[in-house]
Amino acid sequence: MQPPGMRYISTRGMAPRVDFEGALFSGYAPDGGLFMPEELPQLSTETLRQWSTLSYPGLVKELCTLFIGPELIPRDVLNGLIDQAFSRFRHREVVRLSRLRNGLNVLELWHGVTYAFKDLSLCCTAQFLQYFLEKKEKHVTVVVGTSGDTGSAAIESVQGAKNMDIIVLLPKGHCTKIQELQMTTVLRENVHVFGVEGNSDELDEPIKAVFADVAFVKKHNLMSLNSINWSRVLVQMAHHFFAYFQCVPSLDMDPLPRVEVVVPTGAAGNLAAGCIAQKMGLPIRLVVAVNRNDIIHRTVQQGDFSLSEAVEQTLASAMDIQVPYNMERIFWLLSGSNSQVTRALMEQFERTQSVSLPKELHSKLSGAVTSESVSDEAITQTMARCWEENKYLLCPHSAVAVSYHYQQTEQQPPSLPRCCLAPASAAKFPEAVLAAGLTPETPAEILALESKGTRCTPMRKGDDWTLMLRNTIEDISCQQRGHFLNALE
Repeated sequence: MQPPGMRYISTRGMAPRVDFEGALFSGYAPDGGLFMPEELPQLSTETLRQWSTLSYPGLVKELCTLFIGPELIPRDVLNGLIDQAFSRFRHREVVRLSRLRNGLNVLELWHGVTYAFKDLSLCCTAQFLQYFLEKKEKHVTVVVGTSGDTGSAAIESVQGAKNMDIIVLLPKGHCTKIQELQMTTVLRENVHVFGVEGNSDELDEPIKAVFADVAFVKKHNLMSLNSINWSRVLVQMAHHFFAYFQCVPSLDMDPLPRVEVVVPTGAAGNLAAGCIAQKMGLPIRLVVAVNRNDIIHRTVQQGDFSLSEAVEQTLASAMDIQVPYNMERIFWLLSGSNSQVTRALMEQFERTQSVSLPKELHSKLSGAVTSESVSDEAITQTMARCWEENKYLLCPHSAVAVSYHYQQTEQQPPSLPRCCLAPASAAKFPEAVLAAGLTPETPAEILALESKGTRCTPMRKGDDWTLMLRNTIEDISCQQRGHFLNALE
């Protein structure tokens, strides 16, 4: 008998346990919580030393083996899926560390097709989905709301897949021109893009409404792929391990030396991944860096987990998020897997949009994570300085992290080696590069988007967005039944 593999439970404690496949296909747990591993494997110093020589894909393979289990996906098959996931990356190491002046280490997570870190996790997620769907001969329709990067990465990871259709809602005029073109120029039969006259919070409404209809979701095999999906957090854990091994001075000491990892974030997925890695025994110190939308910063500093009046538009637009969904995972982890505390907190937050963390939880959080909030002015100054010192262009999100590094080095020389995560390429954000007084460098693939045909259905103010979404889903299901019947004949 195989021992039962890794099990997942909801942060709110009211949902049945599931295996990795169950967590992968569900997004939110049925009780409104998020899935987390029931137990975290503890990594010995010996294991960490062994892992230290692995490539980035090699680390993803080790982590996925631990958290999926060979009884669900045999090890050799898993390795093949992960190699396939990374096959379209432009850099052979997939992820690359740039060592720049003044102790600045920048981990480039953006060598995938859409030039953003989401390619890393979504390509793997899509391979896992496709594997389970082919085994069961099932079809799913993926529905994604995007503030810019998720949509294009999700489209690229599933375009042309025969067991999946994808519907993306993008906020017309709220993403950059390049982000929009990366979504509207993929003219594949299984890709359906809508341009919504609203911001990314408003376009979430019809998606929530559709997912609230449980019978409809079941009938049409709907799923979401946003940053709450466990498989995305799982792959993002590899960023932290890779950053650690690239920046640690030596692994011969006992205890192992620490490395500081600076995580720029909006929805806190990369931060949750770092907290889990830390809990498994990776000796990192986490710093979370946000833009003017500072709910995470206020939570770390004062225990004040409350919505601000409105989303502020900043140069780091992909992090213009009011509700950092993945904080729920962090609250659960730091409260000692206490689902009662987590459920009470999140239900109060959902009712009143404002909650003060219990003292004990707040002190755990401020012990695990340091935080900083960065203004647009600091973003452009950081981009300009990094260019001046290194002839290296940062995207505005990466600049949020590097701004923290510059701020710290002015106060004292770093006591720990520090690694800044760079979630996107500057090539995606020419507007911000111009705002910093610099000259954008646009790769040929991105220039080519301008001349491609586009396809995008408008969702206008006054239209019934929920109805339009439901109709599209029903049409896809009809077509699927058609394909299925043709295959039978």
